[in-house]
Amino acid sequence: MWMFYAIGSSFFAGITSILAKCGIRKTDSDVATALRTVVVLIFSWLMVLITGTGTGITQISGKTLLFLVLSGLATGASWLCYFHALQKGDINKVVPIDKSSTVLTIILALIFLHEGLSFSKGVSVILIGVGTMLMITKKEDMSENHKEGNKEWLVYAVLSAVFASLTAILGKIGIEGVDSNLGTAIRTSVVLLMAWMMVIVTGKYHQIKEIEKKEVGFIALSGLATGASWMCYYRALQSGPASVVVPIDKLSILVTIVFSWIVFHEKLTKKATAGLGCIVVGTILLALI
Repeated sequence: MWMFYAIGSSFFAGITSILAKCGIRKTDSDVATALRTVVVLIFSWLMVLITGTGTGITQISGKTLLFLVLSGLATGASWLCYFHALQKGDINKVVPIDKSSTVLTIILALIFLHEGLSFSKGVSVILIGVGTMLMITKKEDMSENHKEGNKEWLVYAVLSAVFASLTAILGKIGIEGVDSNLGTAIRTSVVLLMAWMMVIVTGKYHQIKEIEKKEVGFIALSGLATGASWMCYYRALQSGPASVVVPIDKLSILVTIVFSWIVFHEKLTKKATAGLGCIVVGTILLALI
């Protein structure tokens, strides 16, 4: 069953990127992240109530709680970086970099979780890495001014991938012996605190009342999609190997690419299409190992 949960996570994660992009056209990315986290938090604790797993919170060990908190901090950092990059750059360029966290996750899983690295898995890592590079360089004919402006999003996109990798490893350790719904709710609570602290520290809280209702709607929908993705993702991660669950989740790039073409008219060049093909083949190969 963990395979089906991983696929569900992939779909909802792909929808999240599109909805979030629609919600941050005029809204600051940090403010949007804080608002959507409220939706995710409500969603995650609602699942805890529905499944009746809330009583398990008293049975969580100090070590498990520590890793859940650390995973939440890594998630918060990844979100803040990701949505900042998404606001500044094209979806078709930001998402591939974020999904390249698969490579780092596999390496970290090898070191800390001892999941092993076979020849097939090594080939998959190479394909994903090459595919990511091809997609990043899809617009070589950009003007110099546009290239200069894109340097900022690139830094944030890379940081998003790094923190996302740490999230997967810390989350895998943190949900051992804990119901996945409860673990997700605890992590989300940490993310919420982190996101709102960022808004308060940067003095952006006054922008909340200036957000257009339309963008608030998209931000809320992206939060619901994220909540659904998380529920599926951590349920899959609890039963399946991180080195396989994470790559399947990253196939959300296909959903994102299709919708980015429909909604934002972002088209892929031949080079980017080849890169997407490498990422998909590499990911599927990982799932079949």
